[in-house]
Amino acid sequence: MSETLPTNTKDSPTPSSSLSKSAKPSSTPSIKERFEALIDAPGSTNLISIYACFLTGLTSSPSFTACYIWCGFQTGNVAQLGLAIARTFSPIGERTYGFQKPDQQALTSLLSFWIGTSLGRLGDKIGARRRTWLVLASSIQALLAMAASLAAHYSGQSGIATSRGEPSWTNPLGMTALAFISATMGIQGIVGKRVGSPMNTTVVLTTTWVEIFNDPLLFAFKYTPSRDIRIAGGFAVFFGAFVSRAILDGGGQAAALGVLAGFRMIQVIWWFFIPDKPVKADKA
Repeated sequence: MSETLPTNTKDSPTPSSSLSKSAKPSSTPSIKERFEALIDAPGSTNLISIYACFLTGLTSSPSFTACYIWCGFQTGNVAQLGLAIARTFSPIGERTYGFQKPDQQALTSLLSFWIGTSLGRLGDKIGARRRTWLVLASSIQALLAMAASLAAHYSGQSGIATSRGEPSWTNPLGMTALAFISATMGIQGIVGKRVGSPMNTTVVLTTTWVEIFNDPLLFAFKYTPSRDIRIAGGFAVFFGAFVSRAILDGGGQAAALGVLAGFRMIQVIWWFFIPDKPVKADKA
């Protein structure tokens, strides 16, 4: 006499249920979801941080060539303004009253940098590591670089200073170009800081050099991210300044700033290739 074995309905899914599971398509994030996603930072941002350092050199070269002002390195501008005030009380040499043109340019750059970096508050509200903010920030920088190119072109000045006492970009349009690119550096500084770049803000490399030469693996004969990524960032600034000056000599200040805007747009697109932040699986 044969026996019929009982069937466990819980452990043995019906053919229809298994079919429905296998037929379920994999979910692909929509464009909106891609924008709203958090990027994998700082884990996947090393290359784009090095690229940002390249943009620092590319941006700083036109301002220094025009008026000996570093549009991103604001320590020198603050010190210059202090010296400008001290000269009014100097017992040695000729006293100067009021801000001279180089001092006005330093002040313009500093104030514009402050305005640019203050946009980081908007980024904090949106999400400092959210792709929406990173794309928006880079897009604003590209537009500011385009505006700086137009302002420099219509300023009617060469964009090349003959001496520290005779700077270029002295008229309103030239000062506007300086203000725009200084603001781009302010935005880049807060983005680099919030993303957690190995180069800190990607704008000023003083802290980066300190960290490089105090790295315990400085002389290690192997790949060392803490050292090698930072060194790459330093050389990227150097290379960016070199490229910018070469473009400026060949095509003028407007061309150099126009190329800068193009490189900023590359950064806009690049943010979409940074992986999303991994989602941790819920514990059972």
